Order: sequence, then C-alpha cells, then structure tokens
Amino acid sequence: MAAQSFDLIVIGAGPGGYVAAIRAAQLGMKTAVVEREHLGGICLNWGCIPTKALLRSSEVFHLMERAKDFGLAADKISYDLDAVVKRSRGVAKQLTSGVGHLLKKNKVTVVMGEATIPSKGKVSVKTDKGSEELTAKNIVLATGARARELPGLEADGDLVWTYKHALMPPRMPKKLLVIGSGAIGIEFASFYNTLGSDTAVVEVMDRVLPVEDAEISAFAKKAFTKQGMTIMEKAMVKQLDRGKGKVTAHIEVNGKVEKHDFDTVISAVGIVGNVENLGLEALGVKIDRTHVVTDEFCRTGVDGLYAIGDIAGAPWLAHKASHEGVMVAELIAGKHAHPVKPESIAGCTYCQPQVASVGYTEAKAKELGHDVKVGKFPFIGNGKAIALGEPEGLIKTVFDAKTGELLGAHMIGAEVTELIQGYVVGRQLETTEEDLMNTVFPHPTLSEMMHESVLDAYGRVIHM
Repeated sequence: MAAQSFDLIVIGAGPGGYVAAIRAAQLGMKTAVVEREHLGGICLNWGCIPTKALLRSSEVFHLMERAKDFGLAADKISYDLDAVVKRSRGVAKQLTSGVGHLLKKNKVTVVMGEATIPSKGKVSVKTDKGSEELTAKNIVLATGARARELPGLEADGDLVWTYKHALMPPRMPKKLLVIGSGAIGIEFASFYNTLGSDTAVVEVMDRVLPVEDAEISAFAKKAFTKQGMTIMEKAMVKQLDRGKGKVTAHIEVNGKVEKHDFDTVISAVGIVGNVENLGLEALGVKIDRTHVVTDEFCRTGVDGLYAIGDIAGAPWLAHKASHEGVMVAELIAGKHAHPVKPESIAGCTYCQPQVASVGYTEAKAKELGHDVKVGKFPFIGNGKAIALGEPEGLIKTVFDAKTGELLGAHMIGAEVTELIQGYVVGRQLETTEEDLMNTVFPHPTLSEMMHESVLDAYGRVIHM
C-alpha cells in the first residue's frame, strides 16, 4: 500500500496535538493526527476536565454542609460516589467527542494507532488492522507524559492508586495518604478530604505547593490543616508494606522514620515524558530526563521535527501545549510566530481554596536581581468575598521598583483561577503599576482585590 502523504503529521491528540492539527488545517495544510488511545489526550480524558468535574461535586457538597451559614436548610446531606464519578466521566466524554467533531470539521485525517518515526519525514502507525505508512515534510511530537512511578511505591489499583484510579475509585478511602503536594496531589487530597476521607499529604520539599510563592504555600497549609488534613513537609515515603486492606507507610520526617497505616495511597510524584518507542534516538533527537530538548520555537534540531507540550518540558500545562501547537503550525506556514514565554503562563490549582499564579514569586524576582515592591490584599477586606461567604484568601502582587513592571501575581481563595487572567493579560501587554492603578474595576467583585493589591504595593491601598 502506498504511503499517504501530508504537509504535517501530528503524533498525539491531546490539547497540544489536536490544536496544532486544527490550526495547521486552517492555514491550508493537509494534516493528519495519530492517536493511540483517546482524542483529547490525558487532559480531557484523565486530567484537567474530569478532575474539575469531581472537584465541583465536592465543592457543592461542602456548600451544602454550610447551608445554615446562608440561612438555608439542607438535612441528611450525603453523596453517591458512583454517581459523582459517572458525572465526571460524562463530562469528559462530551468533550472528547467534541474534539472528534472539530477535527472532522477541519478535515484533519485521524489515524488511531501507535506511531513510530522510522526515518525523517516518515511515520509508521500500528493500527488494529495492521500498519499504515504516512509521510510529511513536518512532524510534530505531542505525545505527552504519564505519572512517574517510584520504585516500591508503584500503583496496583487496589491499595495504591495513580490519578487514573483516583478518578474512578473502586471505593471511598477512609484513611488516605497522598504522596506529593503539587497540583495533582493536592487536588485529589482536597476532593477526598472534603468527602470525608481522613487525609494525610507527604511533601518532600519544605512546603506544600512548592512551585507557588512561599506566602501562598503557608496560607494553603493553614487552610488545609483547618479542614482536617495532616500535612507533612520535608518528608519522604521510604517504603509501603502492603497487607490485606491496608498499607503501612514508612515516612521519614526530620531524620526519623515513622510508621502510619492507611487503606489507600495516591501517588502524585510528578510525570515522565512519553519518549519511548518512537525512534527518536536514531533520528538524533536530544532527550534530557525523559523530555525532548527544543529551542524556544519547539524545534528539536532535527529538520522538520518539532516537540510541543508535556514531552517538551515544563511547565506541564494544557494551555501551554495548545499555545505551542498554534505557534508551531504558524511557524511551518511561514507566518510570524511568537515563542511562548514560560513566565507568562499562569498555573491554576483547583483545591479548596483555589490557588493561581503567574510570573515570578517574590523570592525568584529578588534572586533575579530585581528591587521589588510587593502589595497584598486579603479577601476579608472585600465586600463580594464576604457576601459569597468566602472571606479567606489573599492576593499578592510583585513589581519592579524601578520600572513598575508587573513581575508576578499570586492568589489563594475563591475563584482565583478565573481572576488570574487579569494579570496574565496585564503581563502580555507589558503593563506597569500605573496602568493597573488607573484601571476602573467593577464593584462589587472579587477582582477589586486585584486593584487594591497593586495600590498596596505603592502605599495607596484604600480598603485596608
């Protein structure tokens, strides 16, 4: 069978790959996308989307428990875990079928199967019907990543879970241990803790949510502890003894090993890139710690071969992957493409309370040699936050004292994952403190706190 030829072949149909394919098709390229499992990738099927659906259920449950605070009555509150999971899977399914529809609408050829690149410009796909040969001048790697497994802490789906098991739990954990307090770990800890699991979180770094600003981490720890979570920082799980219906975790804290029993463990200790079995080494692609090394335009150094999203390294975020996909498609089409700047990409964590940030932390800004001005504003000073019954939170902004450049913004509290976008746009437009101070924010909104935080950095705060 003759090889099918394309202008562009994308390997992987997650938020990086399918977006790259659609943009390429819009630009007039004959495009194919190869996917071995699900359209929409991890994000739509097993990550961003289904976890948000679960977290929404736990958030509503939490609000029902607080009904009295709002002058309402809700008796005999309970939940049906199977129904909560079923809703989450339904949401994921709706979106993946939407991706299929978008690819079809844009006339992108979809090949389901496992891809290898036998030589430059060639892709061989192992499908359930045999193998298909495709050729293209340009190939985009968008194969994503998977959960990192530590020796001795491997998942078994019964006592020890990865994020996939945690999304479709065989039971409700009574005593839960979450290893790792990055976004994935803390979101699951938040979900299960809210629904009544006795939850402990172990973090090897000196604080939870270690990539966030230190003040935000401290605020989060306080909130999680108040909700009944046990937070163990500078701690490491050395081994897990698996028994019948229970796991004994050996946890090293301050040089001493303590033993604790749990019925469920969720491992969320980072990710590894899906770089195997693609034939990358033979092509001369540089791989560093399971990630493909690229330049700012996602070029691998091998002519016509690009890598985007999680496989191309941090930050491991769906929105970064999508943006890189668009950039690469435009680059191939000969358009003026703008590289994606990691420090202008926001990170959002949907735990309770939510956490969001963009740019540099205060410590990082100082380390980079900036003389900084820092502003803060608490939720308790905001009318809308009090009316919502969400008076706990903080917004923090970091400016360059000389130029007034917005270096970073960090938030914790209700709806901050939506608020952060204001500062993201501000950074993209290279705003200064003056522009932000002169902007009229609507009242009553949570966004007013963003204004106050800026004012506070310059000694002009009104409501505090």
